[in-house]
Amino acid sequence: MSVRLPYSLLWLLALPLVLLRLVWRARRQPEYLHHVGERFGRYRPHTGGPLIWLHAVSVGETRAAEPLVRAMLARWPEHRILITHMTPTGRATSASLFGKESRVMNAYLPYDLGTLAARFLHHFRPQLGVIMETELWPNLLAACERAGVPVMLANARLSERSARRYARWPTLTRATLGALRAIGAQTAADAARLAGLGARGVVQTGNIKFDILPPEAQLALSGTFRARIGTRPVILAASTREGEEAPLVDAFLRHAPADALLMLVPRHPQRFDEVAALAAGRGATVQRRSDEQAVRGDTRVWLGDSMGEMFAYYAAADVALIGGSWLPFGGQNLIEACAVGTPVVLGPHTFNFAQVAEQAEAAGAALRATDADAGMRLATELLADQARRSAIGEAGLAFAQAHRGATARTMAVIEPLLTAPPAAR
Repeated sequence: MSVRLPYSLLWLLALPLVLLRLVWRARRQPEYLHHVGERFGRYRPHTGGPLIWLHAVSVGETRAAEPLVRAMLARWPEHRILITHMTPTGRATSASLFGKESRVMNAYLPYDLGTLAARFLHHFRPQLGVIMETELWPNLLAACERAGVPVMLANARLSERSARRYARWPTLTRATLGALRAIGAQTAADAARLAGLGARGVVQTGNIKFDILPPEAQLALSGTFRARIGTRPVILAASTREGEEAPLVDAFLRHAPADALLMLVPRHPQRFDEVAALAAGRGATVQRRSDEQAVRGDTRVWLGDSMGEMFAYYAAADVALIGGSWLPFGGQNLIEACAVGTPVVLGPHTFNFAQVAEQAEAAGAALRATDADAGMRLATELLADQARRSAIGEAGLAFAQAHRGATARTMAVIEPLLTAPPAAR
């Protein structure tokens, strides 16, 4: 406890501010004030039986977990799966992916205080914990270790920037990583950085996001989108973050041909209204996907104000600019675009997906631009060059196919943790 004492005291001191932030975020997204008791380890009764717990903090991690969740449901039909989140959008994404699956439950993970973690574990009594990507909670992992719950970090990624941050607290970081029974890293570089911080049992399993196949319903929806759009060329700005939309819209209005359409999909739903107003304020005629109407001839920006439809947006586009990469946010997932054969244009900031971005460029599946203006110019050039677009799209399909298999490799790590006798866990 002495290693974690300063961390726990900081959590106690910060808790009033955390609650104020919850209320503040609820101004835009009222769902933040739903199920608040769960954030303090207070849950409704549930039916018993063996349970696997998987933590996916928000939307990206939840989507990445889909192949793994489905593999676990198939492999262990007697188990239920609890998926925990920290954001309402993550929870909503899980509901849309698994809402028809009676063996999947959703809840919020409690704040990282020892008593709350113990309450969570006592209530659900999981046989195994799987944490997606980089969510490391010291008190939670210590509570799992005390309770004999083996925990794996799956699809783990750790940028150089994050590794430097963890290295500032070497004792706490080593203790936290030491509480993990296994780590499946996306890349060799991620594995090396985790091992350098003191992690044990690190294996390279690959990126599970490559195993996410475009659902047939999403491909059918893309056809609906194209029917509404007509024959106009389409540039998609996908999963954009705050501060990126204005330069992208400006560049589109400067460089794109008059008949082109900008499909603009903000990453966070609470910003839909804000982004619609921003685009209109910059002189663009805006229409929303949610109006379910044909796109008018004078519409320049079609706002993708929906959740869980990224495959459909990618498949309906001629070129995709990846959000989060035009300002230093670290980039968003480009694999979905490659998986449907849509050419990708990246900005300069892809540190959260560094190896995937570099591999996609090397495979000819993605192009890189220095800023939003250059990215939009490159996208408009591709609109006019069908042969080059087709070549990049085919390279993307081959790239996505070549890197599949991470789910099976991750399951091979999980299986001995779950099937070992309780004393050995």
